[in-house]
Amino acid sequence: MFNIFKKKKEEVKASQYLPLKVREVVKETADTVTLYFEQPKPFLDYKPGQFLTLVMDFEGKEQRRSYSLCTSPYVDPFPGISVKRVPKGKFSNFLNERVFPGKTINVLKPLGNFTTDFHSKNRKHFFLVAAGSGITPIMGILKSVLVNEPNSKVSLLYCSRNEEQIIFKKELESLVEKNTDRLEVIHNLSQPSEAWTGLKGRVTKETILEFAKKAESEPEFDKEYFACGPEGIMDNVVSILDELGVPSEKVHRESFYSAAADKAHDDAAHGITGGLLTRDVKVILEGEEYAVTVSPDKTILEAGLAQDLNMPYSCQSGLCTACRGRLLSGKVKMDEDAGLSPNEIEAGYVLCCVSHPLTDDVKVTIE
Repeated sequence: MFNIFKKKKEEVKASQYLPLKVREVVKETADTVTLYFEQPKPFLDYKPGQFLTLVMDFEGKEQRRSYSLCTSPYVDPFPGISVKRVPKGKFSNFLNERVFPGKTINVLKPLGNFTTDFHSKNRKHFFLVAAGSGITPIMGILKSVLVNEPNSKVSLLYCSRNEEQIIFKKELESLVEKNTDRLEVIHNLSQPSEAWTGLKGRVTKETILEFAKKAESEPEFDKEYFACGPEGIMDNVVSILDELGVPSEKVHRESFYSAAADKAHDDAAHGITGGLLTRDVKVILEGEEYAVTVSPDKTILEAGLAQDLNMPYSCQSGLCTACRGRLLSGKVKMDEDAGLSPNEIEAGYVLCCVSHPLTDDVKVTIE
């Protein structure tokens, strides 16, 4: 009976995966590649700014990593992700060194709220702030605006280390040349060569403030803001826009890393659990209710996966919302809630990958 149950679980799990075949590998910089995939049938349905979760085995264990789509479904015939190498990163090093055209990679369906709706009658000024690999989802949004909204324009503040580290440098130059009256790209380099004449040094709050004030000085345009990069830069962007009175619904941010979730994980590994207790949690998954025992050093997701439940997940950092569930009763502590909107939090949604039970009556339904 156990083998039949396990086989069924594996079949359900496999049906969630979408195999994509690599069509082309493009070297963007010394440590960044873009992987373009063949279009599956039916075509991959995604929104600009969303991400794909790659599912791969390392040392016999399934692991997942999320990478933003750098392409636009309105412009690019093939979906693509850009991956910057991370020191000791299993996925990023493998994808930079060992992936070739023709290789098949399993992914989960596109997810993410770092996007917006486009309409040909819109008259907007999109202000985009990106740093390093944060340019990846920004590129899909930028290209989508230019092709869908002829009355809108885009300003991009892009922070990189030096000239060689500017991802999509040639593509951005080409887009500016073709859209001189609608696209402005401002580069800020922290360690440029002596020949660089643009903005230098680490991007400051003053630079971001000047950038934002320019947007607010144009009453004839509606505004929309997107920021993706290190938390410090995004915090500055959000803080400055809040000071300028920009409505929060006009401001979008995308995180690749959560310091809070990372610290909580390290604390748990060292036995620092903040007074949490082992509690039983009820998880409703695919119409079935399961009892999951969650120890202080585990999240609800980790405990569920350890009991072989086919719970959805992706980033495991509280950022992507793939593991989102709705709290039916009880209270939980979330290490990170950046992936949820205030309305979602108010409606009782939680992120299982960073949630710990605080009471004995926690019940979560995975929707």
